[in-house]
Amino acid sequence: MKILIIEDEEIARLQLISYIHKFNAEFEIVATLRSVKEALAWFTKNERPDLIFSDIELLDGNVFELYANISVKSPIIFTTAYDQFLLRAFETNGIAYLLKPFGYQKVSTGLEKFFALQKSFAPPHETLNLSLIEQLKEAIQSSAKTYRQRFTVKMRNGIHLLPVEEIAYFQSEDGMTFAFGMNQQKYPLNGTLNDIEENLNPKHFFRINRGEIINVVFIEKIESHFNDRLFVKLQTVSKGLIVSANRVPEFRKWLET
Repeated sequence: MKILIIEDEEIARLQLISYIHKFNAEFEIVATLRSVKEALAWFTKNERPDLIFSDIELLDGNVFELYANISVKSPIIFTTAYDQFLLRAFETNGIAYLLKPFGYQKVSTGLEKFFALQKSFAPPHETLNLSLIEQLKEAIQSSAKTYRQRFTVKMRNGIHLLPVEEIAYFQSEDGMTFAFGMNQQKYPLNGTLNDIEENLNPKHFFRINRGEIINVVFIEKIESHFNDRLFVKLQTVSKGLIVSANRVPEFRKWLET
């Protein structure tokens, strides 16, 4: 099977490829594209793939600009940090809508849905009928993800309930994961930073580098830093945090939502 990936973030792109090949190592990734302009050029010279994994907010604009200018008949699995594009996604051959951050299980479920729906494409790669689109929208909306509201933290004097809205940032340190609260207290947590990230609301929390996730509510100021990185000062936190260069484009988009 031939799969096209439209994704402007390198880490997300490589992770998605690894998930696809974990599902089936024989699937061919025909191309990975980073912008609307690049995708437009690719579609004018290449045959349509069997399936598309597509981010929505790209380096040079919204991917729906692409789908408005070319006839894409391949089914699309959308991968995005934003939920406001759900309706447009299913009006544009969408068969699944994966909210970032997601793990292998979400990708696997999307691929299984593709094969389950393959018989409904008449003929293959034709636009999905309106009835099927409505069914898909209902299925996604009925299984809308719920996000972590609090953490239970084992302390010397018992168990402490830590609401997520009181966490300024999360940090991975020496194989351990910690949450830092409003009073700068450090709370040890169970699970890896990846596990925690998958259960946080992406509208409020963003992974700025491999080892830290910040809460937008606590951002006090943002400044340019050397090597195309950004310096973030959080309220109630004495030290500044650094947004890695490869996370900066997605971070800027996240700040505007």
